Amino acid sequence: MGRYLGPKHRICRRAGEKLCDADRCPTQRRPYPPGVHGPRLRKKVTEYGTQLFEKQKARMVYGIMERQLRRYYEDALRSEGNTAEFLAERLERRVDNVVFRLGLAKTRSGARQLVTHGHMTLNGAKHTVPSALVKVGDVIGVRAGSMTHPSVAQYAQTAAAQTIPAWLAADGAATQGRVLRLPTLADAPQSFRMQSIIEFYSR
Repeated sequence: MGRYLGPKHRICRRAGEKLCDADRCPTQRRPYPPGVHGPRLRKKVTEYGTQLFEKQKARMVYGIMERQLRRYYEDALRSEGNTAEFLAERLERRVDNVVFRLGLAKTRSGARQLVTHGHMTLNGAKHTVPSALVKVGDVIGVRAGSMTHPSVAQYAQTAAAQTIPAWLAADGAATQGRVLRLPTLADAPQSFRMQSIIEFYSR
């Protein structure tokens, strides 16, 4: 299954909660599924359906494809320790997610576009792979020639509105940030249940 390119707010409405990075989301006013009939009683969902929906919510939040999420799960499964912790770590360590977390982009999709278009650097070198995983000590910043890019020009506003997680340190003056430590499950968005994703793939 490829990346979802349809109306993102429709998925937020179906979930009944804000999953996107937009400032304004319809779920803030209409926290129920879309349709002409308005609020309706939700149908009873099976355990499998709940696990599947949690997985889809994670894909929506991070904007990744099915094969990417499955690969992260398989990598986490081979690691020693809590599988959910390792899965959350891999999702959070993506370069596009780090760019978003640092406030260098307003949304994760915007961060992915900045990376793929060559506006970002990793340890001083131009970087164009949004799915690459950062390591402790890595420095992510804006390329010198991209300082006038509209998204980068709004860095002061986006950084002020973004809560920088404890595992990252932002240098606002230099429009860059550093990875202080590896992220944990507590650092991941709480919009979905990581354990349900583990149970879905372990069926």
